[in-house]
Amino acid sequence: MNIKTIGMISSYRGLENRADWLWQQTPKPFGIWGNIQLRAPAVKPDFLLMYQFDFIQPSPQKSWLDKLRKRQAESTTVDINSLLRGVSKERIIYLLREPPLEEIVEITNRNYQQAQNYCGYVSGPDDFAPTPDYMPAIWYHSNSFQELDEMPCPPKVSTCSWITSGISRTANHRQRLEFLRSLQSNGFKFDLYGRNLPVWANIAGELSNKWYGMAPYFYNLAIENYADNNWYVSEKLWDSLLAWCLPIYYGGPAADKLLPPGSFLRLPSLDKKGLAYIQEVTATPDAWYAAKDAIAEARQIILHKLNLLNWLSNFVAQHS
Repeated sequence: MNIKTIGMISSYRGLENRADWLWQQTPKPFGIWGNIQLRAPAVKPDFLLMYQFDFIQPSPQKSWLDKLRKRQAESTTVDINSLLRGVSKERIIYLLREPPLEEIVEITNRNYQQAQNYCGYVSGPDDFAPTPDYMPAIWYHSNSFQELDEMPCPPKVSTCSWITSGISRTANHRQRLEFLRSLQSNGFKFDLYGRNLPVWANIAGELSNKWYGMAPYFYNLAIENYADNNWYVSEKLWDSLLAWCLPIYYGGPAADKLLPPGSFLRLPSLDKKGLAYIQEVTATPDAWYAAKDAIAEARQIILHKLNLLNWLSNFVAQHS
């Protein structure tokens, strides 16, 4: 088989030079999945993935000093074509994965417009994307693919966990933090992990591997930052299911189209009604036992079908 190399550029910090980016998402060495090899820093790849790449955005100028600084910045800006490594337009893929939050939707639109100048395929989880689509799955467990694929369910010894952050830059983020405050102030017992959380949050600490904050628990709170279209679903759900948790999920309807019925529970709202629902469900492990077979099925779909490497392999097969 003629294996095609896929390079990657991203505006996410620390990804671009990582030789092993997503190598844990395939059973084969060095990022090989079927007809592709994912090597983010490859100098002359056959295909190029622009993964949440943010193009330079125009900003309003308020003074001559602002204009001077803008000219200085432009003089040191790397030409976008130099980042594309000689890959032809039809072999450049642009995948935007952040949700279309009100505060950034204008930037998202500009990214799509710019991407169409350089990329043959431009997609994101938005109705206004050139090609609206679900985000191919990535996950944040450090376990190998074979471990996740073949392991039996780990022992479940605790009730419920939530792994989240203290980000508060948008209204949706602040709503999530207020729900966290409500859970804790009403005495709901769960283990909270994360970084940069408010001082009032009773946290168990940060994690270097999300597995340890999910695998021992029957239930996991998987709460998206955005739930208002038919496309957006993130790694919060994949991570939870791969750890054999039953997710109590707050998000849009995309998950219902991608996963088998009964593999997750729907949190109705981020208010007192949602709090009451969580307390009722987690009072016993019965819901987890009822969902165990559906969780097992969902895990296989995530690992083999929704996997970003599988998506890239199919794209390459269609465009080679």
